[in-house]
Amino acid sequence: MTVTGPAAPAHHAPVDVVTLGESMVTFVPSVPGRLADVPSFDRGIGGAESNVACVLAAAGHTVRWVSRVGADGFGDHLVEAIGTYGVDTSAVRRDPARPTGIYFRTAGDRATDAHEVAYYRAGSAASAMTSQNMDLAAIRSGRVLHLSGITPALSAGCLDLTADLTARTPAGRPLVSFDVNHRPGLWPRPDDARVLLDLARGADLVFVGEDEAEDAWGITGGPDAIRMALPEPATLVVKRGADGAVAYDEHGVRHTEPAPRVDVVAAVGAGDAFAAGYLSGTLRGLPVPARLRHGHLMAAAALTTAGDLAAPPSRAHADRLADLDDAAWGTLHLGPGWTADGAVEEVRTP
Repeated sequence: MTVTGPAAPAHHAPVDVVTLGESMVTFVPSVPGRLADVPSFDRGIGGAESNVACVLAAAGHTVRWVSRVGADGFGDHLVEAIGTYGVDTSAVRRDPARPTGIYFRTAGDRATDAHEVAYYRAGSAASAMTSQNMDLAAIRSGRVLHLSGITPALSAGCLDLTADLTARTPAGRPLVSFDVNHRPGLWPRPDDARVLLDLARGADLVFVGEDEAEDAWGITGGPDAIRMALPEPATLVVKRGADGAVAYDEHGVRHTEPAPRVDVVAAVGAGDAFAAGYLSGTLRGLPVPARLRHGHLMAAAALTTAGDLAAPPSRAHADRLADLDDAAWGTLHLGPGWTADGAVEEVRTP
């Protein structure tokens, strides 16, 4: 896949990637326990698209995040915190009538039944995004435009905006990347999530988990069945968790790369990090297997830290690991601290 994209208008400096979506201020308990029992919380940031933007910027790419936040202190915090990663936030709009979204979550793994999340995002500034009130020139100013299935669930206006951005037009557009990111809580009626399938069909590069394809669309039968349901995107990446990932490229070739063994600290933000790693490899023109490996490595960085965002390995460190032969790659075992340059001892074999 060649990443070209249209020239950006003069008032929007061209960048490698633009991401569009809601980010929220996150409150995580300072001690483990039920939300009802926790006395205080630590503040952070959370949002699939801004996570991807931050990881890509930390990996050396130029990135612009586009969104809406409230004209409030939480909006100030989001813009400033995301900007510290090197992300261009100049196209983020402030809404004086609507608040910045926030949420609270327990400190444990989101996959456990004991995990709690309390969202306060209804009526948020980001939910008011439309094709009429957003800077479409800024949104289309990258070589890649990265979207997710969370945005269209926020409101009818957000759905229309996402549909406009994924529509195939003869005028040309950036390479459109779409992470399905199915969140059942945002699609209360089972049939609602079928809209994500239509949006994915309009994208050039799609990320979807094997499990979420079944949950959202009832597709069983593994990656090949998902590809049959999504033949339109030039590239489809099916994530299979610890079992690795499968990519179908624009030439119809199927690529499979196992995931390295990881000592998981928290399963938060791994999907966003995987997408960032794959996109980084795409921007660099790496072969598809190497893109998959870089996705796995970025996901491993997120899995081996407690927060939503993790410092990625240096490009040289990631390249060295991604270039391992199949036998050596198959024995990789990554633990906390492995991303530091020179942390060779953390890359070990059984």
